[in-house]
Amino acid sequence: MLINIHCAKCVGIEAVPVTVEVDIASGLGIHLVGLADAAVKESLLRTMTALQSMGFRIPGKKIVINLAPADMHKKGSGYDVPIALGIIKASRQRELARIEEYIIMGELGLDGTVREIPGALPIAELASGSGLRGCILPARSAQEAADYGCTEIYGVETLEDVMRILDGEEQCEDLLVRETYDGNPPDQARCIGVKDRSEEEMTQIMDLSEIMGQDAAKRGIEIAAAGNHNVLLIGPPGSGKSSLAKAIAGILPPMNLEESLQTSKIYSVAGKRNGRGGLMRMRPFRSPHYSASIAALIGGGSDNILPGEISLAHNGILMIDEFCEAPKKVVEVLRAPMEDRKVTISRLKTKIEYPADFMLVAATNPCPCGYYGEGDRCTCSPSRRSAYLSKLSGPIMDRIDIQLWMSPVDPKKLVEREPAESSAEVAARVLKAREIQRARFTGEDSGTFCNSAMNNRQIEKYCPLSPQCRAVLERVIEHMGLSARACYRIIKLARTIADLEGCTDIEPRHLSEAASYRFLDKQNIFD
Repeated sequence: MLINIHCAKCVGIEAVPVTVEVDIASGLGIHLVGLADAAVKESLLRTMTALQSMGFRIPGKKIVINLAPADMHKKGSGYDVPIALGIIKASRQRELARIEEYIIMGELGLDGTVREIPGALPIAELASGSGLRGCILPARSAQEAADYGCTEIYGVETLEDVMRILDGEEQCEDLLVRETYDGNPPDQARCIGVKDRSEEEMTQIMDLSEIMGQDAAKRGIEIAAAGNHNVLLIGPPGSGKSSLAKAIAGILPPMNLEESLQTSKIYSVAGKRNGRGGLMRMRPFRSPHYSASIAALIGGGSDNILPGEISLAHNGILMIDEFCEAPKKVVEVLRAPMEDRKVTISRLKTKIEYPADFMLVAATNPCPCGYYGEGDRCTCSPSRRSAYLSKLSGPIMDRIDIQLWMSPVDPKKLVEREPAESSAEVAARVLKAREIQRARFTGEDSGTFCNSAMNNRQIEKYCPLSPQCRAVLERVIEHMGLSARACYRIIKLARTIADLEGCTDIEPRHLSEAASYRFLDKQNIFD
């Protein structure tokens, strides 16, 4: 008797269908075919032991298990439950009338418990698009897909729970996973502290009111957050670079539903949701060490290619401290993702594309000793200072819209501790600017949400310049010797500044302020 069970395999952030075929015929032996890896082959012993512990018999015949399509590698332990169900139904020990109506995945314990698997959200999306009734997943994994909707999602703890659903004799409402997303993002003033933030992440987020001084730098990061622009913070030790970079996470608005779905799929495939229910609502904040490898940043693997830090930071922040200390190859690998907002990882037999629309927040000292600009404390020669920042190539600097020099905080401000603007106040302005951009790009096919992601066609459409603005921009380009990319980025930055002020059109002062944030382009700061 031939039995087919619908399963799935994640390729990138999309799931593709896999069918587990089980046939029991005359003969002896258990045969698993279909390009299965070691984890799948080991499932036979796990599955047989689990079935025996639950009181099922193992047929003394030839059992053939095929994972189709046969030309695609199958990895992981998620096929345990489908294989067990196929053996039970093929040997007529249970009817399981609804076995072909669901995508079924899960790792099987020796006592019949069902353990979590990665990629639950893409699997739920596949079930909805395939016209199936829904999917049956381990309880912790099913929580990830709770907010997807459009399909029935069951979360099970044991193999017996799966069979209850497939028998069709009970409603099994107690196993249905309920939605947690109401369609509306949480209030910005309350966004810090929701369940998507762990205790460790909460300790990293600083309120702007806790950072003394640095008013100019705070203005810069507000603009960066409003338009999702890349920013570089340069200053001596103790000037507040790292604190200010971490505070950006507290002023970013929550993700909309489409952004939330994209980011949640990446974390689901990577197995990093840790059982948290529903879609991710808060923007991710990734802070890899500057010594991270290229594979750790862009992702990698052999057959099972996982997303790296730049994809895990999709729709959020990628913070790299001590930017100039990072190996040059690691820094340069950010070039293409910063421009294309995606990363393509190629191997001999496969090619995977992950989204990587992140906001780069980099921090660095101005020189090797770190104290340039603090009187006579710097011990570096002019050539060493120049060589230090020159580690950041022209193409990388071209892609960083905002360059902020942070001087040491005035001792008077540190002692007096005058009240500073809180993150909630800044976040309200950032949210208002983001809403303007969201309304502007509604209906665009390119998936653009922020000004920084505009292409040349959109710049021409949404950033018309008056004759006065054109004259200002022409002088800026001539004086600073900017590339075409830098010119367009100044226009996009000016559009964000205008949005923060609620201006319909870009004005000359907006362009002048935008150009002022590229001070490294116009002169040698160590002259």
